[in-house]
Amino acid sequence: MYRENSAKRVSGKIGKIFPLAFMYLFLTLLLLICVLPFLLVLINSTHTSIDIVTRLNLTFGTALSENYEKMQSSVNIWQGFGNSLMISVPFTALTGYFSALTAYGFSKYRFKGNKVLFWVVLFSMMLPSQLSIIGFYQLNLKLSLLNSFLPFILPGMANATAVFFLKGMIEQSIPDSLIEAGRIEGSSEIHIFNRLILPCIMPGVATMCIFNFVSSWNNYLGPLVIMTDNAKFPMPVMIAMIKGLYQTNYGALYLAIAISVVPIIIVYIFLSRYIISGLTLGAEK
Repeated sequence: MYRENSAKRVSGKIGKIFPLAFMYLFLTLLLLICVLPFLLVLINSTHTSIDIVTRLNLTFGTALSENYEKMQSSVNIWQGFGNSLMISVPFTALTGYFSALTAYGFSKYRFKGNKVLFWVVLFSMMLPSQLSIIGFYQLNLKLSLLNSFLPFILPGMANATAVFFLKGMIEQSIPDSLIEAGRIEGSSEIHIFNRLILPCIMPGVATMCIFNFVSSWNNYLGPLVIMTDNAKFPMPVMIAMIKGLYQTNYGALYLAIAISVVPIIIVYIFLSRYIISGLTLGAEK
């Protein structure tokens, strides 16, 4: 009897350990699949073009300084890095705040034309940005905004995708009683939004900020059309210039790509902290 009970306990433990081990193995495999492309970019940035073309490199090489000199001789990559930051950071901040504010207005305020305006927002999501690039250029030409960062920053105040996402989140997670409690306390409408609503929907705002930062950072077509001054080109355009000038210099190209990926990783690490911590936030806070 004792042996039978021991055998059952052992088999029960094995039955619990095996699915857990399989899950960890599966997650480890997913982690390797996600990390491997970034690791290969870093490795290839330290090898010569001949090494990159002729074989698969799995260890770091010794051509990093050579690739950096060739990259800097073609374009000022750090100037492009700064230009991209000057565009992406304010664009992301405007997108996060004003999209949340607009979504809050659509979800919690009842006014004439509410549904019609929201359908206009939804319709704008269906139009590809490439379709309006000519009109976008003509508008900036009339406003004398060519060779300026403003055409890529100000549209962050009207991001249809973020408004649609945050509107659904506000409707599901923010009770009307919370807003009424703030009004009873004598708070203004903007104070209610800033102190009560925005902290509760911060996970959604942080999620949208990650996506919009990546979208703004990787924007290539817009700056290529609007800007003609090489000193104001962002990272994607300068990386393309490296590829055009050095068709066989893949080492310099990989190095520029590796540099451009770093801010995206930093933004994700910084904002993911708010997503995780915000999952436990509620209206009671």
